Amino acid sequence: MGVKNLWDIFESCKKTLPLHHLQNKRVCIDLSCWMVQLQNVSKSHCLKEKNYLKNLFHRLRALIALNCSLIFVTDGSIPAIKISTYRRRLNLPSEVSHDGINPQKVSSLRRNMGSEFSCMIKEAKLLGMALGIPCLDGIEEAEAQCALLNSEKLCDGCFTSDSDVFLFGGRTVYRDICLGDGGYVVCYEMADIEKQLGFGRNSLITLAVLIGSDYSHGVHGLGPESACQIVKSIGDNVVLQKIASEGLAFAKKTKGSKKQPKNGSKKQPKNSNCSKENSLDHKIKVNETVNTSQRDDQFLQVIDAFLNPKCHAADSDAVHRVLAQHPFQHVNLQQICGQFFEWPPEKTDKYILPKIAERDLRRFANLRSTSLELGLKLLLHEMPTKCPVSEIIKQRKVQGKECYEVSWEEMHGLKTSVVPADLLESACPEKIVEFEERRAQKKKQNHPKAKPKKSRNMSCVDDDNIYQKLQNLLLDTESGSNSAQCPLATRAVISANAMPAREANPTIRDPLVHMKLESSHHYGSSISGHEVGQSASQCEIIDLLSPSPQIRHRTVSEHENGNVQRIDVINLSDSETEMSVEHERKARDLRSFIATIKNDNS
Repeated sequence: MGVKNLWDIFESCKKTLPLHHLQNKRVCIDLSCWMVQLQNVSKSHCLKEKNYLKNLFHRLRALIALNCSLIFVTDGSIPAIKISTYRRRLNLPSEVSHDGINPQKVSSLRRNMGSEFSCMIKEAKLLGMALGIPCLDGIEEAEAQCALLNSEKLCDGCFTSDSDVFLFGGRTVYRDICLGDGGYVVCYEMADIEKQLGFGRNSLITLAVLIGSDYSHGVHGLGPESACQIVKSIGDNVVLQKIASEGLAFAKKTKGSKKQPKNGSKKQPKNSNCSKENSLDHKIKVNETVNTSQRDDQFLQVIDAFLNPKCHAADSDAVHRVLAQHPFQHVNLQQICGQFFEWPPEKTDKYILPKIAERDLRRFANLRSTSLELGLKLLLHEMPTKCPVSEIIKQRKVQGKECYEVSWEEMHGLKTSVVPADLLESACPEKIVEFEERRAQKKKQNHPKAKPKKSRNMSCVDDDNIYQKLQNLLLDTESGSNSAQCPLATRAVISANAMPAREANPTIRDPLVHMKLESSHHYGSSISGHEVGQSASQCEIIDLLSPSPQIRHRTVSEHENGNVQRIDVINLSDSETEMSVEHERKARDLRSFIATIKNDNS
């Protein structure tokens, strides 16, 4: 609990920080407070299922991934000044002998280590040890030990829900933590309390005396608002001396020194502040009837309990031991999770190994940034510690955040996992450069450079050359070359799909004309004609056989509608004197074909 209503007094100083705020920090944990929180969450479940321990495991693995160095701190013996409060909470008699000794005569009381809660603490310590989290067993109060480590700057903050941690000297306190997407911690800073509320450590101890704490009952009927007014009016530097020397009389003087109303009216409303002050004066007078020496001794005991708690000193061996880096015990963790949660080793590895790998990568990033700050611009292979990342596999996006899937070097059997992109950028930017180069090379291989398209002007030039060759071929045919001069039959193959584009039919492609010359040893071979109206994908074949007949001048008629989507076979007799009607028709069709192509191309 700590001090009554103190968290309410600190409400204006509460800060909610993202979970990432704990990255690379060392934090002490009041383990008893955490286990109470986790036990309350798991009340609806059977304790045999150990859901409180599973929740602790997931809380720890989230902090491990942030490279947050954790130290468990447990409670030791119960301080003598707190024994009455302890008995009251457990509904025990006011005086119970312990090992035959009257507890009123001992300085502290050992806790029952066989209780159910103590067994939960032992399980948590075993789990933490396997994860590489050390534990410091406190001499008395765990929050007092956490506060000492924090005030000595041996840790960056402490987790506890006991508000009296500030009275023991704590500076940064995390009261609560929330995991998952948008995870956060609830933080209180002593610097904010001093600046916004005007309360230093001495003032807070005085508040504990007035309103009550684990060590005192406080002044009956004195609320937190009145107590705060009294403490503020005196000041943090002298408030402890005042209460030590004058007891509660200083509170009466402070109240009596307040100014009366300016109108001088003696009559006050029934519920006025003045009536409250008179009530307070009456209570203080009643308390003054108590034995003065007993009262002063009680106040001094409370003050001393907060100013000088029993803790391990900052330079003690116990503290040095927990500040050292402890190894992750992989096999031991698998056994513990198998015993407590009935998990197979694969399930345990799935939960924890990616977090351990991310933690090691953050440590490598810290080492690299430190070397840069010292002016050492070391290359990746020059670092004293090997980079844990082998290579980047691919880019990923997790919950809207840019990430990379990477493969690891010797990470307890872990092959791949996903890490934040900014972490990889700070740890090993060279790996990102290598990944981008590989991706660019692969993209280049999968998508070869496209060939430039031939322009229409160039196509027309090529077409003109082909048409000229066709004309020369026709002239040679009509010139009457004899069989001795032309011993081979020539075949000109013109693709129907290669016809020049027509304005009347825009669906026809640009001309791509293919010619093929074949030789044949058969004189006078003929090819049967094809049906008119074949599809454009078939070829139009013209056979020119030598010798050609004598040239006859005739008028050539054009094809109707410019339709050349047909295949004609022209057989030229191998006799110069033979000039059949069929031969004349075929020669006429050839000239008409050439004329049509020229007209369409012009």
